[in-house]
Amino acid sequence: MNNQLHKKLWLIFAQTVTVCLAVVFVLRIFFPDMLENILAKKPYAVAVKQEYSGLNIKEVASYSQAVKKAMPAVVNIFTSKIAPENPHQKYLDDPTFRQFFGDQFDDSDGQPQPENSLGSGVIVSAQGLILTNNHVIASADEIEIALSDGRKMSAKVVGTDPDTDLALIKIEADHLPAITFASSDKLNVGDVVLAIGNPFGVGQTVTQGIISALGRNHLGINTFENFIQTDASINPGNSGGALIDTDGNLVGINSAIYSRSGGSMGIGFAIPATLARQVMDQIVSQGNVTRGWIGIEAQDITPELAESFRLKTAQGALIAGVLRGSPADKAGLRPGDILLSIEGKLISDTGTMLNLIAALAPSQRATLQIARAEATMDVVVIIGKRPKPAEIKE
Repeated sequence: MNNQLHKKLWLIFAQTVTVCLAVVFVLRIFFPDMLENILAKKPYAVAVKQEYSGLNIKEVASYSQAVKKAMPAVVNIFTSKIAPENPHQKYLDDPTFRQFFGDQFDDSDGQPQPENSLGSGVIVSAQGLILTNNHVIASADEIEIALSDGRKMSAKVVGTDPDTDLALIKIEADHLPAITFASSDKLNVGDVVLAIGNPFGVGQTVTQGIISALGRNHLGINTFENFIQTDASINPGNSGGALIDTDGNLVGINSAIYSRSGGSMGIGFAIPATLARQVMDQIVSQGNVTRGWIGIEAQDITPELAESFRLKTAQGALIAGVLRGSPADKAGLRPGDILLSIEGKLISDTGTMLNLIAALAPSQRATLQIARAEATMDVVVIIGKRPKPAEIKE
């Protein structure tokens, strides 16, 4: 009886050991990590999927190569405006008057001090052409350029385009480091950009940020607006400077800031390089910029207007007025018509309409799709040349 009990217990023990060894063997072969964690008394390791970016941190930690490439092409611009001669100068030359007004005059000749301002510019050709903002050099009597190598030269105006706030000036020099243009049409929100300029006159400075938005308009800054918005610091003195990508290529001309204090608040605006290139090419070839014009005054379609005109979407431009004798008047457009597309390109608002019309060549025949009396129709307009007075609205 005892022998049978001993045999039975031994059989159970042998079977248990065999099963345990089998489990250890399976774990060892198929789940080695689990076995090591169990033996080390550690919790089971969870496998986490990690996406490999393929980027070398050392490669993106610095933008020095982009800055080295672009910075020599960015210049500082100093302008001065000579104050007009005072018709009462003979009275102001009196010592008694000068005692009270002396701070307004130069001690050497008794004349008013010239007004000075500063900005930035970008060398766009090795022969000395420099692109900047029109407001930087507007009404200046003298323009002086300070190159990155320390040289200073006087500049003359080649042409201006107040509607986009761009100007082209020239210095007499050769073999200058010209910027490389990039296609601003390929930019995306979130792309890293660098702003180079001369803020507050402290000297050439680089700031870094991202593209916050594209196609900003209705800001009331220029007649034609298609701004790049960035949070790269743009301060007074940066106007006309370069906005570059991480390869050191020009993507925009720094133009304006939104600020309540006069300093950067993280909202800056730059004119796209593609637009700047178009303006520059026209100034070089013909001395000015020619734009299409049809002679209408328009307003955006609001949801309320869309409902009243029974439109499916609040898109297009409502023609509020037609200038008598203008191309639009000759084509039969009327106040109350809704402009839907130009040459097949949809109009989202009046800003889009302005840019599409401006891009057309004078004397060109263009097909405009309009909505009138709840029906759509095509109207052919012979495009005119936009008049000089910038106050004329479309």
